[in-house]
Order: sequence, then structure tokens, then C-alpha cells
Amino acid sequence: MASGRTDLDAARWRTSSYTNSDGGTCVEVADGVAGLVPVRDSKRPDGGVVMIGAAAWGPFVAALKGC
Repeated sequence: MASGRTDLDAARWRTSSYTNSDGGTCVEVADGVAGLVPVRDSKRPDGGVVMIGAAAWGPFVAALKGC
């Protein structure tokens, strides 16, 4: 039976341009996952991952910029 989980072992994580260098807000996104944009806290790489649909990524970022 399939688990319904996305395999992120081969994901290419990169630090968001909004991450600062003093250990504050640290967000990473992964490239190379078809149809999804995985997001995680770089301070806790083994923690949870939020999976955002690729089509929703633009509106998601736009909403965050409006905060």
C-alpha cells in the first residue's frame, strides 16, 4: 500500500532570500519536486515540511509579502 508521502530524499533544498544571517527567520524551499513546493525551517531540517501546490506558490508568496 502506498503511504501517500512524497519522497524528499533527492530534493534540492535552498535557503530563501528572506532568511537573515543572524539566526532569525530561516526558511528553505526545495526544487525538483513535481507539482509541489516543499517548505521547511532550516534550523530544524529533520522537522516537519509544509507542502504547497506549485499553482498556489505564487499567491502564497504574494500573501506573505502583504503581511
